[in-house]
Amino acid sequence: MVKFSKQFEAQLVPEWKEAFVDYWQLKKEVKRIHKNLVKQRAMDANQSPRPHGTRLDVLSRFTALVKRKTRQLLHGNTEPDIIQIHKRLSGSAREDVYETEVLNVGQGPSEEGDAAAKAFFSTLDAQLNKVNQFYKSKEKDYLERGETLNRQMLILVDLKAALRQRAKHGDAENGSNSRHSDISVDSNDGFQENVEADEEEEAAVAGQEEQVVAAFEKNGVTFVGSPKRRLTTVEKEKEKEICMRNLKKSKSNKYGRSRSFNLQGRNMRMDIPITTPSRTISAITHLLWEDLVNQPKKSSFAASATAEETVAEGNNVMSKKKIHYAEKMIRGAFVELYRGLGFLKTYRSLNMLAFVKILKKFDKVTGQQVLPIYLNVVERSYFNSSDKAIKLSDEIEELFIQQFGDDNKRKAMKYLKPKQSKESHTITFLIGLFTGCFLALFVGYIIMAHIAGTYTNSTDPTYMETVYPVFSLLTLLNLHIFLYGCNIFMWRSQRINHIFIFEFARNRELKYQDVFLICTSFMTIVVGTMVAHLALRAKGFSPLDVDAIPGFLLLASIAVLICPLNIIYRSTRFSFLRVIRNIILSPLYKVVMVDFFMADQLTSQVPLLRQLEYVICYYVTGSFKTENYGSCSNNKHYRDLVYVVSFLPYYWRAMQCARRWFDEGDLNHIANLGKYVSAMVAAGARLTYEKQQNMGWLSLVVITSTIATVYQLYWDFVMDWGLLRPRSKNPWLRDELILKHKFIYFISMVLNFVLRLAWLQTVLHSSFESVDYRVTSFFLASLEVIRRGHWNFYRLENEHLTNAGKFRAIKTVPLPFHEVDED
Repeated sequence: MVKFSKQFEAQLVPEWKEAFVDYWQLKKEVKRIHKNLVKQRAMDANQSPRPHGTRLDVLSRFTALVKRKTRQLLHGNTEPDIIQIHKRLSGSAREDVYETEVLNVGQGPSEEGDAAAKAFFSTLDAQLNKVNQFYKSKEKDYLERGETLNRQMLILVDLKAALRQRAKHGDAENGSNSRHSDISVDSNDGFQENVEADEEEEAAVAGQEEQVVAAFEKNGVTFVGSPKRRLTTVEKEKEKEICMRNLKKSKSNKYGRSRSFNLQGRNMRMDIPITTPSRTISAITHLLWEDLVNQPKKSSFAASATAEETVAEGNNVMSKKKIHYAEKMIRGAFVELYRGLGFLKTYRSLNMLAFVKILKKFDKVTGQQVLPIYLNVVERSYFNSSDKAIKLSDEIEELFIQQFGDDNKRKAMKYLKPKQSKESHTITFLIGLFTGCFLALFVGYIIMAHIAGTYTNSTDPTYMETVYPVFSLLTLLNLHIFLYGCNIFMWRSQRINHIFIFEFARNRELKYQDVFLICTSFMTIVVGTMVAHLALRAKGFSPLDVDAIPGFLLLASIAVLICPLNIIYRSTRFSFLRVIRNIILSPLYKVVMVDFFMADQLTSQVPLLRQLEYVICYYVTGSFKTENYGSCSNNKHYRDLVYVVSFLPYYWRAMQCARRWFDEGDLNHIANLGKYVSAMVAAGARLTYEKQQNMGWLSLVVITSTIATVYQLYWDFVMDWGLLRPRSKNPWLRDELILKHKFIYFISMVLNFVLRLAWLQTVLHSSFESVDYRVTSFFLASLEVIRRGHWNFYRLENEHLTNAGKFRAIKTVPLPFHEVDED
């Protein structure tokens, strides 16, 4: 039977662990009481019996009798209370605080026993007060979120009603103006409108805008600054002045430009986050235009043009696409709030169960009946008696079914309560099967390669130039996948909530068993192909036919990755492709945790990218037909492209840092950008040294690589891992640690330092006797992948502890509608 302490730890919300009842500390207090009782009983057993009738004995019995009679007179003819629990108001918030007075717990005359009992109840009171305060604060937070979301929902419903009415009105309009009949794009992410339109088109647009505004006003929505009549010259100048002032105010708005409208007497604004390339380009263009307009020496013509453009822009209204995106944002916020309320229910039930369990342990040890007395107080305390969170959860469920589920509860519950995929024994069996096949094939391949002398410098280099690059890049990729599976296993075992950190869908995320299945099956295919290739070459088949096998394997792998059919983890494959797209198009996409985490993985796979460049060149140019494997490496354009391929991962990561600085304004992202720039400089110096091996370039390699390494080590230890804190309660580590043994962190820092020095191979040119230099390069590339897998665990540990320190268990979803001042 599993102990309650393990069940408790497995079911609690990881980010709220510190706010739960400290069941382990209370167990220590109970053990201390038990230890004192055993000690007291042993002393009583060894003590010689005292003769009856002595004055001391008579006096003690008389005193005990007087105390018992006094309590019976005060409390009636019942047994005296063991404890009394007092409730008082404390703090500026006037919150309820519970204090327990220990009257009689059967500890005997031992002072140590009385002190242990008082310490237990003091700790128990502290835990009860902590639980009540945390529950009240979270409940208040979620109730405020619920009220805000209700207001957002009402605005959305009104806008959708106006949009439907406008659509009906548009159906009756003449088709000649159909391109104006739809609600025009919000200025949030549109390009600068052309203010030099001809008068006829302006009149047509103005007429359509008046119709749109009228349709919205029928539903209680009016737009600030939307003209219903032609403005006078003075009013136009005043309008321009207001627009210029608003233009300056909006410079720090991370959502780009926004459009104000009036809803039932309140001025509102719709903000759509800059998450796509079009919105990013629009925001950057807008900021650059602001900088141009706000120059001290700008011409009056430029100022006038911009003001008129802003006025024209103010006449735009929201598009159907924008309202749909706002609906998506509100739906996501409802889902997160519902999850948070579910966590609050779990928090209440687990804490209640913890109080029951620990009080039972106390009663069992002391032989008293404290449970009904204290539990009555716990049941009446705020965290167990308040039903506001439960009511809000029911209201959200009902509203979600109505607004987002089309009155279909099953459809709505797919969002609110996605079903978790169950672990399958079939997957475990397949992992074992493929692992056995891989090991057998790998041993066979080593024997065949050793007999053929494939990896020595003395044999024909054709194999190493043509076939080996494909197999090595696939092997490096599989090694990375395997280490990711190990990371997931360790994160789960240490209760690091990687699913929340990466914002994965909870019904489609990969478990470590799935990752191991992908890795073992893929490696079995790769090694099996390697064995088949060597066997066919040994039997004398044409190299032209045989050497095409690795190319077909690579094409098959890519085909499976982009396959649109719902097979082989399609949702995961598409998510991976989306992340790669976001990385490649940096900084046009908003950067989230999974994006820059994956970009960091790519910085450790530069050798893989260089191998991929060679393989593409080898097969695309048709070199495999002529066996002219030197045509790529001797080509000037190919050699220049090596710099680009080596720089790309660092460039993408640097652009992500720039985008995060643009969105958040944190200068740490600029410092992080400098780290990747230094890595690019060091990589460029090493590539040049490979071509021009002289002392000048060698000195530059040592200098740039040393600077980059020190920069990276500092960022690894201090920023990414949160270690090297001299004033921490765990010296040179951090205050909160997940791993129990501190020495593991120091070993990890030393290991990371050693693996960071792999660039020394560029200087030393060390090799393993007669082994081909490509094998040495593969070995060093594998060490870098291993270092990255090792780095991953501590990176997410630090991120998880940051979330736990802020009790952040759900995402904060930005909301589209905001109330603004009238001007």
